[in-house]
Amino acid sequence: MSEFREKIWKGTLILTSAALVSRVIGFFYKIFLSHSIGAEQIGIYQLAVPLYALTFALCVTGIQSALSRLISACFAREQPRRALDTFASGLLMALLLSLGSAFLLYRAAAPLSSLLLKEPRCAALLRLLALSLPFSCLHACITAYYYGRKRAGIPALGQLLEQGVRTAASLLCYFYALEKGLTPTAALAAAGALAGELAACLFSLLLIRLEFSRYQYALRELSKPFSRIREILALSVPLTINHVFVTVLHNAEAILIPGMLLASGLTRSSALSLYGILTGMTLPLLFFPSAVTHSLAVMLLPSVAEDQARGNQTRIRRTVESAFHYCMILGIFAGGVFFFFGSQIGSVLFGVPEAGGFLKDLAPLCPFLYLNGTLSGILNGLGKTRFHLAENAVSLGLRILFVLLAVPRLGIRGCLAGLVLGEVTSALMNLCCLRRLTRFRPNLPRTLLKPAAAFFLSLGICLFFSGWGRGLFAIPTLAALLLKLILLGLSYLLFFPEEWKKYLFRNSTSGKDCSIMKYQTTKRHYR
Repeated sequence: MSEFREKIWKGTLILTSAALVSRVIGFFYKIFLSHSIGAEQIGIYQLAVPLYALTFALCVTGIQSALSRLISACFAREQPRRALDTFASGLLMALLLSLGSAFLLYRAAAPLSSLLLKEPRCAALLRLLALSLPFSCLHACITAYYYGRKRAGIPALGQLLEQGVRTAASLLCYFYALEKGLTPTAALAAAGALAGELAACLFSLLLIRLEFSRYQYALRELSKPFSRIREILALSVPLTINHVFVTVLHNAEAILIPGMLLASGLTRSSALSLYGILTGMTLPLLFFPSAVTHSLAVMLLPSVAEDQARGNQTRIRRTVESAFHYCMILGIFAGGVFFFFGSQIGSVLFGVPEAGGFLKDLAPLCPFLYLNGTLSGILNGLGKTRFHLAENAVSLGLRILFVLLAVPRLGIRGCLAGLVLGEVTSALMNLCCLRRLTRFRPNLPRTLLKPAAAFFLSLGICLFFSGWGRGLFAIPTLAALLLKLILLGLSYLLFFPEEWKKYLFRNSTSGKDCSIMKYQTTKRHYR
């Protein structure tokens, strides 16, 4: 395997490991929030987050993707000085934008909460989130540099640090509130987010300073900054418009859902609680396995961009086929777990039966949800930002249409139906576009039928042994659930020996790489 491909899969493995650990921490963090502040306060926090996400998208999301692509291309052409100039220009631009946006968001927090969100209690949360915006933007730009270099270890460490500090800070705020006799609110989640972003930013700045020293580079040596900024803007503006437009639609959906739930006959408190259960408990669990596909998408963006620049269409086609195959293996397994065990997971972890019901209803969404994240990374790497914008607009438009028309009649079920239809439509559009661009040919029996059959056989093994063990031992409910899921996962992996073995191991005796990408080049249907 080439050093180039080895970096991609090593980076994916590092990011996946860090993301899984981070999501495990976040998983228990969500449980802590559900028990400490309640579903209604979680709903209030989830109302404030989209406005912060909008300002973040406006300031840095497009710049981050552009930096990753440009830095990767510069180092591929052996132009490290140009790469550092590009990075420094993008970093300064993002910093100025974030400072201005943070000031405006902080000052306008009260009117935005009252007039737009219809929830004055969001004002304090918006102010705390506004303070974290410059740190988030600096952190995002620095991680873009390391993604462009395919050095995923540092972003992975930053991710773990951010999540750990966020959780610790929220816990300290919680115990401080109890000590002072105060009622814990969603402000502790916002304070935790601020502390986490500050810690990750300081860590990233320290390491990028060492990187500058390695190349004996100083900001005062920045050459042709306006030329670099124009280059960054040429790539980042379409991406920024895309992200801002998508975020606006997400914001519209987030604001409309509680209002439409009110129209269905619920009280304000019940509507916020139901919204908090869906967005603060159910969806984070649903996205938990996507740590793998998200890491893959992050590493594939610069990889596909380089393949396209070199005209290597065969490698791009193989990448798409491989991504499709692995996303289906993961998505079918996760969907089956949430369908058969969703009710138990929601009740045991959160003590909220509604969370388990939502998990079961949204289980069919998993294959499409994880596939969309990876395919979007490939399309962005190919420069198809306009199509990505159109696909997001169609998907979110369908979801908002269901919120407006179905939620007043069906309640939260109308929102779930719109979510499923939107993601399925998005996945089909992505697949059709990549089929036209790359002519990839997935092995459907191996990609769809084998994982489905493997899951049901694994489920039978799991239920047989768990029923047998329950007759012999008295096991607590949570421990029994974890053992079932572990047994199910291990049984499922046994049906895919080539995939996971070739991902993890090499043939050390021959000196030739036997990892997954080696397997990819020797078979017609890859991974």
